[in-house]
Amino acid sequence: MATGRGSMLTDEERARVEAAVQAAEQQTRAEIVPMLVGRSGVYREAQHRAGLLSAVLVLTALLTIESAWLPWGWHTANDVWLLGGTMVAYVLGSLAGTWAPVLRLFTSRERMYQKVQLRAKLAFAQHGLAQTRERTGVLLLVSLLERQVSVLADQSLHDRITSEQWQKVVAVVVERLKVGDLAGGFCCGIEASGKLLAQACPARAGDNPNELSNRVIQDT
Repeated sequence: MATGRGSMLTDEERARVEAAVQAAEQQTRAEIVPMLVGRSGVYREAQHRAGLLSAVLVLTALLTIESAWLPWGWHTANDVWLLGGTMVAYVLGSLAGTWAPVLRLFTSRERMYQKVQLRAKLAFAQHGLAQTRERTGVLLLVSLLERQVSVLADQSLHDRITSEQWQKVVAVVVERLKVGDLAGGFCCGIEASGKLLAQACPARAGDNPNELSNRVIQDT
């Protein structure tokens, strides 16, 4: 899933997304909150795995060519070279494990999915989405490092909109993200969410307060 710059939204893009939220919420009593995060987890285990693999590869290489670079046999110097080379390889591999493509290589998609879902649940509580009058908050979260999208709806919407319907919203967002259109992904996802919500909890004339801010929450 490409994201163009691979960074946060510009001011102009934020304005587009916030306008999409405003338009969608005019048709429903629900509150839609878009959120963009750089990553949902630290994944230290991926750095450790990358370091271990690097160390094993270097150690194997040193042992393989040992007879060529130290023909006089096994001495203390050999131990120093092997230990030092292995330690350096581990450190360099661990550093490489912080690079997004390497981190994703050493982390399962299931692990990243769990982290994104946890981040969404924490954000839902932290930003007050569970405090709307009719419990109709909806969080649309895009996590860049994991290349995943999560839609989390409050409890009153669980029986009105199925998980399959929300997955279609996710698919709409992902389709735009694949071509690097981050703002477009948010806008399309918000529009699709708004259509579902307009059927599940349509707006009431004269009684549709804007309970949550339309702004995009951005967190690196």
